Amino acid sequence: MARIDTDIAHAAALLKSGELVAIPTETVYGLAANALDATAVSKIFAVKNRPSFNPLIVHCRSVEQAALYAHLTDPRIFELAAEFWPGPLTLLVKRKDTIPDIVTAGQPFVGIRIPNHPLALDLLNAIDFPLAAPSANPFGYISPTAPEHVLEQLGDKIPYILNGGRSEVGVESSILSFAEETPALLRFGGVTTEEIEQLIGKIHIMGDHAASAPLSPGQLASHYAPRKKLILGKADELREKYRNQNYTLITFSKKYPDVPPEKMFVLSEKGDLHEAAHNIFRILREADKTDSALILAEPVPAEGLGNAINDRLKRASA
Repeated sequence: MARIDTDIAHAAALLKSGELVAIPTETVYGLAANALDATAVSKIFAVKNRPSFNPLIVHCRSVEQAALYAHLTDPRIFELAAEFWPGPLTLLVKRKDTIPDIVTAGQPFVGIRIPNHPLALDLLNAIDFPLAAPSANPFGYISPTAPEHVLEQLGDKIPYILNGGRSEVGVESSILSFAEETPALLRFGGVTTEEIEQLIGKIHIMGDHAASAPLSPGQLASHYAPRKKLILGKADELREKYRNQNYTLITFSKKYPDVPPEKMFVLSEKGDLHEAAHNIFRILREADKTDSALILAEPVPAEGLGNAINDRLKRASA
């Protein structure tokens, strides 16, 4: 069973030897391997049961390191990096040959970011290679935001979990593609559309588009899903429709006193989207553990981080 600890040197040694390590980031926990070692990266796909056509994100310690593996030629990339790195923004840019095909699923572009978590950055500074790191969970299931979540799901398949506590942001990074002249948002995430457009101008929104051969993670129609069936809609309407069924309810801010406390989950009682994002995956996980047959969930306001939360709920219900 995986060991949970804060030993950077041990995590670095495992990664140098081609092993996998679960690492904390500000978004969710990642399942990391040496991004330059195709054999090590292949273990990620095997452990997660992840389809090989779904590319991975590469985590670097600095812009200078990122430039070794990607063509950072567009001046807007440096504007975004200066504002949001380290942070929950992934930039999809033309890759260099130093990145193995398995990382990008053979695509000519690679997603790169600098994580904003002290242990992740300490680890990246302790090794001389970047890390390929999708979320540390079985493919398609709810992303982990605490070391215990990783242990529960993958603890018998990996040797080590670097313990960085609860993930602060709670949803994955936003992914912005520079594959075309007008940047396109491929995944809603921890940096909002408004924040990006305020810096570099209008972007194209592709976040709702499923892809059978995606350019980046998070584009498949079904993802982030609990084992139980999740139905998305207005809470009052769902409660009426399924009133005679055994359900668990997830709302944005309203609590229904007639729903048993163990089956009533509120993302943020004060209606705070940052708190809701922080809680979404934990609550989905806890709702999945109830004895209910169904999970009913309502969208949050479609603004700021609400777009990322709604994207996760929509894919979880697909």
